[in-house]
Amino acid sequence: MAPPAATAEAAPAAAGGRLAALSNSSDADHIRALYVQTPTTLTGNAVGLALLGAIFWQLAPRTDLLGWLGVGGLLWLLRLAHYLRFRLRRGAAPELLRSWRRSWELLVLAQGSMWGVAVWLFWGLGTPYHLVALVFIVYSYCLGSVQMLATQQRVFVAFLTLVLAPTIARIASDSSQPWNLQLAVILTLLFFITLLMARTYGHALGQAIRLKARTDELAARLRAEMAVTEQARREAEAANRAKTQFFAAASHDLRQPLHAMGLFAEALRQRSHDPEVSALVNSINESVDALEGLFGELLDITRIDSGGVDVRPAAVPLRELFSRLRLHFEPVAFEKGLMLSFRGAQHVVHTDPLLLERILRNLVSNAIRYTEDGGVLLSCRRRGERLLLQVWDSGIGIPPESLPRIWEEFFQAQGNRPLEAHHRKGLGLGLAIVKRLAGLLGATIDVRSRVGHGTVFSLELAPGREQRALEPGSSGPRAAPGLTLHGRLVLVVEDEPAVRDGLTVLLQAWGAQVVAYDGVESLQAALATGGHARPDLLLVDYRLPQGRTGIHALQVLRAHWPGQRLPAIVITGSSLGGHEDEAVTYDYHLLLKPVLPGKLRAMIAFKLNVTAGSP
Repeated sequence: MAPPAATAEAAPAAAGGRLAALSNSSDADHIRALYVQTPTTLTGNAVGLALLGAIFWQLAPRTDLLGWLGVGGLLWLLRLAHYLRFRLRRGAAPELLRSWRRSWELLVLAQGSMWGVAVWLFWGLGTPYHLVALVFIVYSYCLGSVQMLATQQRVFVAFLTLVLAPTIARIASDSSQPWNLQLAVILTLLFFITLLMARTYGHALGQAIRLKARTDELAARLRAEMAVTEQARREAEAANRAKTQFFAAASHDLRQPLHAMGLFAEALRQRSHDPEVSALVNSINESVDALEGLFGELLDITRIDSGGVDVRPAAVPLRELFSRLRLHFEPVAFEKGLMLSFRGAQHVVHTDPLLLERILRNLVSNAIRYTEDGGVLLSCRRRGERLLLQVWDSGIGIPPESLPRIWEEFFQAQGNRPLEAHHRKGLGLGLAIVKRLAGLLGATIDVRSRVGHGTVFSLELAPGREQRALEPGSSGPRAAPGLTLHGRLVLVVEDEPAVRDGLTVLLQAWGAQVVAYDGVESLQAALATGGHARPDLLLVDYRLPQGRTGIHALQVLRAHWPGQRLPAIVITGSSLGGHEDEAVTYDYHLLLKPVLPGKLRAMIAFKLNVTAGSP
C-alpha cells in the first residue's frame, strides 16, 4: 500500500495527466472543426473573386486586376490542397494537426491581406454603387470568418486587421468623397463589434468542443468499465458452471462409498439380532441419510443460483405424483409411526413436473422430520380458478418470530425446546430451495404454524388437463417394512466392487438369488454363453465403464428376452437431473445414491408387487 504522501502526490499527477489528455483532444477537435468548414470558405472566396472580377473588369487596370485575381486564385488552390491533405489523413495525430494549423493560418492571413489590398486597388473606381459593392463584399468575409476563426482569437484579430485596417485607412484618405470620414467611422465601429461577436461565439464554441471531448472521454471510460464488467460476468458464469460441475462430480464420487456403507450396515443387521448392533445400524443409516440431504441441498441451490434450471410446464396428474411421493416417504413415515395421507389425487395441475415434485419432496421431508406424533397430509383442492396444494403436519411448529426468516439460507428455526439430533439434519437450505423453485414456477407459497400443533405450507398453481391415461398399478402397493424375495432372481450391474458386494449381500439376506456383473461387456459375454434364467428384477448402476450407461445394460437384457417385461431399477450418484425423461422412455424407476435400505426395499416391493412374507 502506498504511503499517504505518495498517494497525495500521485493524485495531482494523475489529474494533470487527464487534463493534458483532455486538452490535446480538445485542441485536435478545434483544428478538425477548422478543416470541416474549409469547403464553405473556399466556395465563398471563389464567389468573391468572381464578383469583384466582374464588377471591376471594365473599370480597373487590367494588370492590377489580373495580378490580384492571380494571387487570389493561387491562394485558393493552396488552401484546397491543404484541405485535401486533411481529407486523406483524417485520423492524423494531434501533433501533426498542430503543425498543419500553422501553415493553414498563414494561408488565411494571406487571403485577408488580399482582400485588404483589393480596397486599395479598386476604391475610387466607378460609381458609388461600385464602391458600396466593394465594401459589402470585403466586410462579408469579415463576418464569415467569425464562425471559422472564433476559436482562434489571435488569428481572427490578425485577419480582421489585415482586411479592415487598409480598408478604413483607404476610405478615410479619400477626400474626393464627402462621406468618406463617416464611412470610415462606421467601419471602425463594425471592426470592434465584429471582434465582440467573435469573442462571444468563440467562448460558446470552445465550451461545446470541450464538452464533446469530455463526453468522448467519459464514453471511452464507460466502454472500458463495461468491458471489465462483461469480462467479470463471463468469469462469474464460468465459475458457477465449474462449481456446479465440481459439486456434481464430488457428489457422485462421495455417494458411492456412502451407498455401499448403507448396504453393508443393513446386511449386518440381517445377520445379527443383537439390539446394540441394530442401534448402530440405525445410526449409520441416519448419518448416510443426512449426508444425502446435504448433497442434494448443495446441488439444488447451486443449480438454481447458476441459472441451470429450465422450467418446462406440462399437465401433471397428481395421482402419479402422489404415488411416487408415497413410495419414497411411506417407509420413513412408517418407521416413525406416522400416518402419511394423500387427498385430491384426482386433480391435474399445469406446471413443471420435476420442479413441483422437488418442492413437495422438500416439504414432506421437513414435515416428517419435525413430526413426532400424528401424521402428515398432502392435499389438493380447488380455490376459485386455481388449485391449492397443501402439506399439513402435526409437528412441533414454528415460532411466530421465526416465520419471516424460514426462507433464508442456512436458517433453522428454534422452538421453545432444543431440537433433537434428527431435527438438525441439513444446512437449512430446504425451504430456501422451495421458495426459489416456487418463484421459477411463478407460484405463491405461504406458511401458517402454531407451536406444538403443527404447520401447513400452501402452494397455488394453475389447473391442467390430463392428456394420457394413467398406467395400471401406478399408485403402487404400500411398502412393507419387511421383505422376502425367496425364489426371485435379481440381476445386478454395478462397476464399484464395494457397492456390488453390498447389494449382493443385502439381497441375499432378503432371500433373493443374485447374479452380479461389473459392466456391459461382462454381461454380454455371460449372455452369449447361455448365462442363466430370466431375472425377475434388474438393478443397474447408471454410470458404467467404457462410457456405457445403465440404459445400454437394459437394452442388452431386454433384447435377450424380447417380449417379456423386465422390471428395472436404475441407481445413480448424479442429482443434476435429466434422467426422468429417460426413465419414462426406457421404463425404469430411478433411485439416487446413497440408497437407504428402506427406500430400496420399498422400491423392490413396488416393482415386484410383493409384500412382507409373500414370494
